[in-house]
Amino acid sequence: MSRLVFLNRFRRPAIWVLSIAAGAIGAWRGFAQSEAYSSAIVLARGGGTTIVQGGTGKTGNFVPVFTSLAFHVERQGGTVTGAFECLARAPESTTGARSAQFTVNAMYVTGQITGATILRDTATLTGTADITGLGAGSAVPFTLVVRNGGPGAVAVLTTEGSPRLVFNETLVEGSFQVGSDNRHER
Repeated sequence: MSRLVFLNRFRRPAIWVLSIAAGAIGAWRGFAQSEAYSSAIVLARGGGTTIVQGGTGKTGNFVPVFTSLAFHVERQGGTVTGAFECLARAPESTTGARSAQFTVNAMYVTGQITGATILRDTATLTGTADITGLGAGSAVPFTLVVRNGGPGAVAVLTTEGSPRLVFNETLVEGSFQVGSDNRHER
């Protein structure tokens, strides 16, 4: 038997064995990764449009303020991780046609959530944020308290910068989901 025929006879089974092994390794890696992701428990998540109760307050002549708010927090093992975004918009003008155009960036908060406490339908989320506009600063501690629900649900954002700011917000559009039964599988 020639040497070439001998090598060809063993090359095909070797290719099959390598293909099956590569497929098995790929499937195992995918399973292992999906197990790691599926063990994460979503504690709270949500987003939407809110209106700040009292707007800019007495000193600001009660100018209305809308926010676009989003958050997501999960626990994997003993570690809590998540993110929070909030863009507050005020109208261009306090009267006239432009008083309904909410295009002025009054405040932007972008933060990392590092703590969460869930009590029935309410989540208290804590972390630090970078803030522009009102209460501007870096690594500013914040607390976001959200209550489960759709329009009408409430959120309270407190920033601990200088000055300390508290925003009582009512959800106009969107939803907040709170609870350890919100399992998140990717």
